[in-house]
Amino acid sequence: RRGGASSPSEGHDAPQGRSAPQAPLSRVEARRRARERKVSPVVVASRGIGEVFITCGVLMLLFVTYQLWWTNVRAQAQAGQEASDLQKDWANGKRNPGVFEPGQGFALLHIPKLDVVVPIAEGIDSKKVLDRGMVGHYAEGALKTAMPNDKKGNFGVAGHRNTHGEPFRYINRLEQGDPIVVETQDTYFVYKMESILPVTPPSNVSVLEPVPKGSGFTGPGRYITLTTCTPEFTSKYRMIVWGKMDEERPRSKGKPDALVS
Repeated sequence: RRGGASSPSEGHDAPQGRSAPQAPLSRVEARRRARERKVSPVVVASRGIGEVFITCGVLMLLFVTYQLWWTNVRAQAQAGQEASDLQKDWANGKRNPGVFEPGQGFALLHIPKLDVVVPIAEGIDSKKVLDRGMVGHYAEGALKTAMPNDKKGNFGVAGHRNTHGEPFRYINRLEQGDPIVVETQDTYFVYKMESILPVTPPSNVSVLEPVPKGSGFTGPGRYITLTTCTPEFTSKYRMIVWGKMDEERPRSKGKPDALVS
């Protein structure tokens, strides 16, 4: 035939894409390959442990996000609403000075240097006051302290340093002479920062006495004490900041210079 004879693989009828049949596996080889395909218990266990670690990591990440971000968002919103309600009540002649219920807001705390404006509520209960982004007044039992309008005494307040609004996060940055203002329905009470105690045990309640120990004050006066946890993100110790009354200004005379400048 013209062009020469074609080989079987080159003909039109040759099978396409088929490989030659393989020889059957020996029994030993078949067993070896079966063992290779079978997943060992060690591999199964390691995969299970890995999945547990990944799940725990995700849960921890969500918890940290909740603590460091969401609690601040929620608490700042609650504190902002309380401050707004407080100012509306003042404008309407409500919330006259007197005895306040636990958890009830009665004043605003201004720390101009730190750009802090936060409601002050009666008591230091975590759920009712501190975790809602507010500052709490020590007002119960052996820890009861004076009110700003008292002629003598120590007005003690507590606030979170981290999470839940963290109003006292940066009070360690206050310096002598920095103003701390308590605004009530009728009066602005302006204190000047005097001293700081960076670390003290939580059991040291003498920092709240009428003449607080360690403050440098030598006699009765009108003082303010800010307390918060330290170091950051722990509650092992307490940090204390003290101030002394510098001005008592009726609201009818306008804002004090500390809130204007």
